[in-house]
Amino acid sequence: MDALILSCGTGGGHNSAGKAILEEMKKRGHHAKMLNPYMLKSNRLSNGIDRTYIATARNTPKAFGAIYRIGNSYRRLPFHSPVYFVNRGMDKIMQEYFTEHHFDVVIMPHLFPAEIMTNMKRHGISIPKTIFVATDYVCIPFTEETECDAYIIPAKDLTEDFIKRGLPKEKLYPFGIPTRNCFAANEPRREVKKRLRLAMEKKYILIAGGSMGGGNIENAISKIQYYFSSRKDIELIIVCGSNQNLFQKLKEQNNAGITVIGQCDDMSSYMKACDLFITKPGGLSSTEAAVCGIPILHTSPIPGCESYNADYFSKHGMSISGEITEELLHIAEELIRNESMRTEMIACQKKFINPYAAVNVCDFAEKICR
Repeated sequence: MDALILSCGTGGGHNSAGKAILEEMKKRGHHAKMLNPYMLKSNRLSNGIDRTYIATARNTPKAFGAIYRIGNSYRRLPFHSPVYFVNRGMDKIMQEYFTEHHFDVVIMPHLFPAEIMTNMKRHGISIPKTIFVATDYVCIPFTEETECDAYIIPAKDLTEDFIKRGLPKEKLYPFGIPTRNCFAANEPRREVKKRLRLAMEKKYILIAGGSMGGGNIENAISKIQYYFSSRKDIELIIVCGSNQNLFQKLKEQNNAGITVIGQCDDMSSYMKACDLFITKPGGLSSTEAAVCGIPILHTSPIPGCESYNADYFSKHGMSISGEITEELLHIAEELIRNESMRTEMIACQKKFINPYAAVNVCDFAEKICR
């Protein structure tokens, strides 16, 4: 089977889900390729789209929330969104690409490529089978204006949310959000801590703001540092992602009991080694943490789909969520030390999160391509 995975770097979750599917495809011996479609037009365009999104989400989360609300309002109107019409310009470019390269299926963990494929389909251009993969625990704006052959959604109890937005029930498959095999791999914590050179006798809190180090994470880190500064048996590991300013600032502080990391290629190991994960509620990073089985504290979300992610996880007992206050941090400390609380939250994660979503997606792709 020849598979094309189309994604964009507007947040790391879409690409991470795509890489999980790519990994599983190659493991099975299929010919698979992952591509940002806008790179076919120009690197400048693809990088510009990614940078604009990340800068807005990281630096002006309220503006990002306002854009999301506008999108939610716009979807009530009886005509296509601006996103749909902007992507019409990619029709001919993708058509030329498909003429030169054969694919049986296109898998899209991002809305924009799904809009491109829909435009092509409606203009009578021949395209492969199409599968959209949702990476948040909500039907995001404009998903309903796409026409894919199938939609992979995060959970069965979200089916009604997608149906009420106009997605046909027969095209919905609640396999979950795809994560790479390393997150599901069962490794004893002691061995992982030894590999990462972490002290066996200490408790560790992993803190991250997603791949872009966003979600007002700097303010949250300051409060967390202050609260745990006197707890000598607890240390912090802070992952800054692509946020170089945050990385430099924390490095310059040189505080004892704190390890600062920039881009991290081994999040699965750190999640397995640590006792608590404090993060903004990204759909992919939260799913990865649940697959690893680490208690989660969700900080204030970037307004929009992350608000729904936080709500879904907390309602299902898979995380605690809220503003970083002394009261919430007291609960977090209790979660670190209280084994029964930890066990209960991890049990909820195992109940509601499918660690083999990438396997299910590839099984399904094979089926529709036969």
